[in-house]
Amino acid sequence: MGNLIVFDRFAAFKIGGAEVSQKYMATSDHPKDLPLEDCEIEGWCGTVKVEKISGKKITVVPILRAGIGMLEGVLSLIPGAKVSAVGVARNEETLQAHTYLEKLVPEIDERLAMIIDPMVATIDLLKKAGCREIRAMVLVAAPEGIKMVNDAHPDVTIYTASIDQHLNEHGYIIPGLGDAGDKIFGTKQKDA
Repeated sequence: MGNLIVFDRFAAFKIGGAEVSQKYMATSDHPKDLPLEDCEIEGWCGTVKVEKISGKKITVVPILRAGIGMLEGVLSLIPGAKVSAVGVARNEETLQAHTYLEKLVPEIDERLAMIIDPMVATIDLLKKAGCREIRAMVLVAAPEGIKMVNDAHPDVTIYTASIDQHLNEHGYIIPGLGDAGDKIFGTKQKDA
């Protein structure tokens, strides 16, 4: 499992998902093992050789809607990454996730796929598309969700800012953040 960096529980919505994800990536070990490439930038005293995260072999996959709130922060650190989008909704009766949108970049099977979502989301779709290296960057996870991902996909690394207590009978993380998508976009929240 990845690092555990704890932010104030509602800082994600006070600061904004983009800024939290950017700070999370900058302060954790998560970006340190990403592929690097040499580049030159113009500094105040001339050209400087530096390393940057190589984005040409990375796809960032926000899980709609809440993952969009983290996208800007991640892309600010990996500006060359290609963006895939996956829309996932949960059946409130069965608690099973179903995909309603799938827009994946070409040659996704040759890329590192970085799923971003404030909650642990399904990764079956990316594996079916041929992805061999997948990471999940989440703000909040529950032990049951981590176990489910680790059991089904032991090769996927999860990076999380917080591990909360448990899932309730409705499949919501307790104490959790509430509906992150509703909070990020200011839409009506459902009771957990």
